[in-house]
Amino acid sequence: MKTILITGASSGIGQATATHFLDQGWNVIATMRNTDAAGDIKEHPNALVVALDVTDHASISAAVAAGEDRFGAIDVLLNNAGYGAYGPLEAFSMDRIERVFDTNVIGVMATMKAVIPSMRARRSGTIINVSSVGGQLAFPTGSLYHGTKFAVEGLSEALYYELDAVGIRMRIIQPGFVKTNFGGAGFDRADVEALPDYDAPTAGTGRMFGALATSFAEPAEVADVIWQAANDPSDRLRFRAGKDAAIAMLDTRKEQDDQTFLAGIRQLMDE
Repeated sequence: MKTILITGASSGIGQATATHFLDQGWNVIATMRNTDAAGDIKEHPNALVVALDVTDHASISAAVAAGEDRFGAIDVLLNNAGYGAYGPLEAFSMDRIERVFDTNVIGVMATMKAVIPSMRARRSGTIINVSSVGGQLAFPTGSLYHGTKFAVEGLSEALYYELDAVGIRMRIIQPGFVKTNFGGAGFDRADVEALPDYDAPTAGTGRMFGALATSFAEPAEVADVIWQAANDPSDRLRFRAGKDAAIAMLDTRKEQDDQTFLAGIRQLMDE
């Protein structure tokens, strides 16, 4: 029986993935900052609910140790915990900037460092990092969010080669628009009232998202893609999740030069 450790398993994609893997007969180490939010997962005999805050490195080590003590080896790590942040860079304090990067980037790296040694010793394991369409496309006023997701894409691609040498597979999940709390508790929006110079790009971003958000995937759909990535025996790195217009733009970005593509983004902002 295989085991997966999931960060951010209290809601959205993380919760749906925990449920999906449990339904498939896996052991699940469901981690979250507040274990009171675990819901029905806590009652499943193959689940271990553990407190883990990706910005608290001691809690990462403790959660990994608890999971290994309960189930033995961790076969798959899903780095799902993270949140969005939109607004002009100037409007964010350095504390808020550091919080985004500590959660979305440093936390991902710290969790990987905690599981890699045992995977390397076994010459077996899979690490799956949840990125975003926004890990290869950057939208206006998203410097923090896209900066972190571009970082996740870059570090994951580098580790694709590095970890292959020791028998560990690397995977990236790229969801489009998903029905989660991204716009609620999982979101940090800068207050731009004191910076009216940014009213135009801020409003333009809203119009652009309205045009691109043609459909929203259910978290369960993303969980199914994660399941495929965890069990795919090939050397594939990236897995897309969703069918919205933003997903389609990934191909457009590769086909067009910078000037043409960026002009298209400006046009979406103006429509």
